[in-house]
Amino acid sequence: MTAEALPAELRRAIMQIARTPRLLVACDYDGTLAPIMENPDEARPRSESVGALRSLAGLHETTTAVISGRALRDLATLSRLPSEVHLVGSHGSEFDIGFVHELDAHARDLHRRVEEELDRLIEGVAGASLEVKPASIAVHVRRASREDAHRIVEAVHNGPCTWDGVSTTDGKEVVELSVVQTNKGAALDTLRHQVGATAAVFIGDDVTDEKAFARLAGPDLGIKVGGGESLAQYNVDDPEQVATVLAFMLEERRNWLYGEQSPPIERLSMLASERSVALVTPDAKLTWLCHPGPDAPAVFADLLGGESAGHFSIKPHRNGLPLGQRYLPNTMTVETRWSRLLVTDYMEPECPAHRTDIVRVISGEAAASIVFAPRPEFGGVPVRLLPEEDGLRVLGTSEPFVLRAPGVQWEITSDGLHDTASALVQPEPGRPVVLELRCGTTDLGPHDLPELDRRAKAGEYWSSWATTLKLPTVEPELVARSALTLRGLADADTGGVMAAATTSLPEEIGGVRNWDYRYCWIRDGAMTVRELVTLGSLEEADGFLRWLHGVLSTLAGPERLHPLYTLSGTQLGAEAVIDSLPGYKGSRPVRVGNLANHQVQLDVFGPVVELVVTLAEARGMLRDEDWQMVRAMAEAVKRRWNEPDHGIWEERHMPRHRVYSRVMCWLTLDRAIKLAEVYDRPIPAGWPELRDEIAADVLEKGWNAEVNAFTTAYDGTDLDAASLFVGLSGLLDPQDERFQQTVTAIEAELRSGSTVYRYHRDDGLPGGEGGFHLCAAWMIEAYLLTGRRTEAQELFEQLVDAAGPTGLLPEQYDPIAERSLGNHPQAYSHIGLIRCARLLAAQ
Repeated sequence: MTAEALPAELRRAIMQIARTPRLLVACDYDGTLAPIMENPDEARPRSESVGALRSLAGLHETTTAVISGRALRDLATLSRLPSEVHLVGSHGSEFDIGFVHELDAHARDLHRRVEEELDRLIEGVAGASLEVKPASIAVHVRRASREDAHRIVEAVHNGPCTWDGVSTTDGKEVVELSVVQTNKGAALDTLRHQVGATAAVFIGDDVTDEKAFARLAGPDLGIKVGGGESLAQYNVDDPEQVATVLAFMLEERRNWLYGEQSPPIERLSMLASERSVALVTPDAKLTWLCHPGPDAPAVFADLLGGESAGHFSIKPHRNGLPLGQRYLPNTMTVETRWSRLLVTDYMEPECPAHRTDIVRVISGEAAASIVFAPRPEFGGVPVRLLPEEDGLRVLGTSEPFVLRAPGVQWEITSDGLHDTASALVQPEPGRPVVLELRCGTTDLGPHDLPELDRRAKAGEYWSSWATTLKLPTVEPELVARSALTLRGLADADTGGVMAAATTSLPEEIGGVRNWDYRYCWIRDGAMTVRELVTLGSLEEADGFLRWLHGVLSTLAGPERLHPLYTLSGTQLGAEAVIDSLPGYKGSRPVRVGNLANHQVQLDVFGPVVELVVTLAEARGMLRDEDWQMVRAMAEAVKRRWNEPDHGIWEERHMPRHRVYSRVMCWLTLDRAIKLAEVYDRPIPAGWPELRDEIAADVLEKGWNAEVNAFTTAYDGTDLDAASLFVGLSGLLDPQDERFQQTVTAIEAELRSGSTVYRYHRDDGLPGGEGGFHLCAAWMIEAYLLTGRRTEAQELFEQLVDAAGPTGLLPEQYDPIAERSLGNHPQAYSHIGLIRCARLLAAQ
């Protein structure tokens, strides 16, 4: 029997509860997992139900149990259920996980007296029997004559059932007398509390199961097997349908938890406008979009929660894998191609500030299926879709959304909380189907320009910029794609630059190292726009410095800077978890916000001052406001350089005296002094001396003779790829033996094939991570500085190979599982690729 045989309302309820963070699934045994038998000893569970319960129990944050009136020993022997499924016997008197009720002397004496009296009542009655359990005794009359059965049940009710200390549970052809106060509802509550379930399912057929149904509330789900009055919300016919329910629940739970169809991270392509981004899968599913900005809640979060979290899909009606996906040259327009179908996606540039518009064009000869399932606020608000003549209106959200789709006939379905629209369209030669998602407006009217003109305008927005870049001779197309990606991460209105387009893509599949990178880190932003300056584009640097001056204007001094801010330059709210999303391939929690906002990171001044140096060189002049900022940052270093901090990697341990942070403090002063010398600015007293003092401090305390390397910090022997900056920054001559030994030591400990890890120390978080593409780029630069060009070339080629088919790189790479990890696309990774290509081309 397939899930389609279940009532639609029950299927929707199962889909809903399968998405709870911690699920408890509990069932009765007789009449539920196993059919009712004349001889109870022959009641075997259906194998399909056993398999589904076992598989459910093997899932993350999922517990299964059988709560039966049978004695625990008999239940275990008869059911032969696997150990993963918890067993509760005697209506909750006996638990296989250590909850067996201990009987005191009075209860043991009462148990003995009840047994003697029941023995007397059934003596000589054919078909009547007793089932003696540790805390109760059941009287079975199923096989007795109707007259004898009625007489015995009446005698039991009028006799021992009335004794003090005895509780009675009536079932089908059975009466159970217990000397402890318990029932299936209490047992269900005990299990729920023990596993911390956020929702529970109970399936049962007997009157004794009503005590469990009575305990269900809120998101819980009760299913009665068979007819009759019940407190359960839903009914199924028999144990065969129970097996179908459990199998469907397993499928929904597994898909929700692990996202088995999640595409490899590096194969996601980014759409961009001047102030927003979206991600498209290799088969043209819009899998990630936030509105009203890229750091706002998601409208489509399929990437982190599967299709139930929102998506906008287009594919051939007769299914088939796409032949390929590409960017149109020098644009952010993505084409996904099947043999007789083409989907073209782009974001509208130069829209009003409150708008996010995406155009999706379907052309070719094949019929195409469209599914539009918006889920604003990470799916947290109910959504209705209202069809109108020219498209769909999204109702129930604080932000307006419409989908303009003239001529498309929609079928609207609901899961009880959200509407989903589906359609089948047939493009014709010269008449493509055009879909326009407009976020931030109620306007469903036609656009002023034809679609082809708008597509050309969107392409021109990017290509007119890309063709001005000064590209290296090494991998020029990939460098151009990296530059376009970095520009796409920048907000042209505010000047802020995202570290990455996503939140919570994992550093370890199934792990907890899932961070929100949709914000502007001062360090990352400065490094991003500086790399664009080296390619000949200055406007992003101007915008970022304007953003940074705005942030500084609200502070008493640069030492008050937080490591990161929103794209608009405001402080972040508290870090929070979206419990309703299972994460990419089950990697939880899904986070919004970032606790690093409150850390001390003394290295952030260095990249900013280097940006000012590079920008001044490109212009041939130093702006006064930039010099004043550099002076203030140098003075901040003067006051705080010898403090411990959390460092570039934002570890959540106690602060340490980190080599990289000290090097960046030195670099801040060194570059500030050089700026003053080149652009005729006065050098404040004490700067040169302090620069020398910091260098001496690093060379003395950062070097560890035991490991023959500059270590992470002054207090240990652990290594860190960021310590390569002792030579990369110029603090130490790259030909110095200590730098060469550091390169060798970091290579030996932290490089693994095609990637380089940040470190291998305990950083206070469980689990592991991949190697960082940025760290591999630093190693390439270190190889070049130490005369090891062959190794540099080989590692660079491996970095290039890690890019996805459309040229994008996430944060990390796992060389063991050979898969990409981390948020995507990551500015750091593309910064490293551009810099390495330039350095290799210059040699």
